[in-house]
Amino acid sequence: MLIVPADQNLTRRVTPLACRDSSDTPGLADRRGFLACQAAALALGGLGAMAQPLMAVAKGVSTRVVSDTARRRPISACILVFHYGGPSQFETYDPKPLAPVEVRGEWRSIPTVVPGISIGEYLPRVAQCIDRMALVRSVHHPMRNHNSAAAEALTGRTPAGGDLELLADDSRSFPTLGSTVGYALGERAGALPYVALPYTIYNVVPLPGQTPGILGGAYDRFQVFGDPNKDNFRVQALELPGGRGAAQIHARDALLKSLDTRAQLGLRMELCQERALSLISSAEIRKSFEMSAEPAPIRERYGRTLVGQSLLLARRLVESGVKFVTAFDGMHNGQDANWDSHQTIFPRHKQLVPPADQGLSALIEDLDDRGLLDTTLIVQMGEFGRTPKINAGAGRDHWPDCYTVALAGGGVNGGSVHGASDKIGAYPDRDPVSPADIAATILWRFGIDPAREFHDATGRPWRLSDGKPLENLFAVS
Repeated sequence: MLIVPADQNLTRRVTPLACRDSSDTPGLADRRGFLACQAAALALGGLGAMAQPLMAVAKGVSTRVVSDTARRRPISACILVFHYGGPSQFETYDPKPLAPVEVRGEWRSIPTVVPGISIGEYLPRVAQCIDRMALVRSVHHPMRNHNSAAAEALTGRTPAGGDLELLADDSRSFPTLGSTVGYALGERAGALPYVALPYTIYNVVPLPGQTPGILGGAYDRFQVFGDPNKDNFRVQALELPGGRGAAQIHARDALLKSLDTRAQLGLRMELCQERALSLISSAEIRKSFEMSAEPAPIRERYGRTLVGQSLLLARRLVESGVKFVTAFDGMHNGQDANWDSHQTIFPRHKQLVPPADQGLSALIEDLDDRGLLDTTLIVQMGEFGRTPKINAGAGRDHWPDCYTVALAGGGVNGGSVHGASDKIGAYPDRDPVSPADIAATILWRFGIDPAREFHDATGRPWRLSDGKPLENLFAVS
């Protein structure tokens, strides 16, 4: 795992012992291989036949027309916004205003720009963007614990340990979606295929579902640690060491290659070094992390919060060519404040929903203004939803049996609602969707066949996804 220390107090971090020196800071030679082995995505690309349509879509009236070409053309990037802890669907995208008070809760629902679609009252900005979004209100899976549910949501696979999957990832785990995309794109993935920010999520141990697992370390994320909202935010691992210029770094690399080290390092390490060198010496990649380059009005539009500026950084990264960005939201102003609201859900969600509303709506509008929305798919999710009935502590408990995933951009039919929950939001009423289907949809929009196989280290074959893409959400009308 690549660690980019920027704010030592923001979150815990774990650096592999093999990658540490006496000061816990990688030196040039170590850092070069350290960077590369996490960001490398070797050329193993290929495309195949698309899967068949899954289910029908109940459509609202959209005010935005997506061209047929945009729907047919593969996307260039995906931004996954992951709200750790499990946001309540009742207070966000699937309110139940006609249900009993113990189900509907304290908040009102509000209309959106698409007639017939209502959402929670603390999402007024997103309500103005629903014409560029689709709501999948029938997502479900059987995992009831945070760790196992996160593994299911972030990989699109049921973890091998089932609902007892409480340990950190290892080489036997299923790969996170960003690693799967980077692997499947091969050479098309570029120098920096997958970035995760602004921290690693922990639940006693690092939350399962964040690593490349059986794909191997070459497909790991480029992990950024630090608050992009802070004036001193920087990505130290991409800075040229010792004040050296790019030409000097290339000269040192040429000297290394002139030595008879190939037998010691092996071809794989040499490829890793070349990938690391391209990252360290790339001014464009370094500039994509320079938040100070953004005009103040744009930064304010996203919100000067951790989640808001993380989404702005995600936009900068996909604009620079990164294919997949995961933005984790499980902290608030540097403090642990995830969405796990077993008690007092309404004040807790009132703290967390508005920054997410501001940041997501700004991301959608900003990408649209820059002509990037049709080629960038945004996926907003948690690991599960919350229980229909409010508990004795004025909270809602874990509920994976039915919750909502929101999609935006990427050629989606804006103003669409796929599936539905029952009258109290307990179970899918029609068109159930699994995390595997969400994963397959992401792959399919990249032009990747979800049924394509890869082999793990033991030679065992696996499909990239066992789900079916929600093609009707992108159907040409």
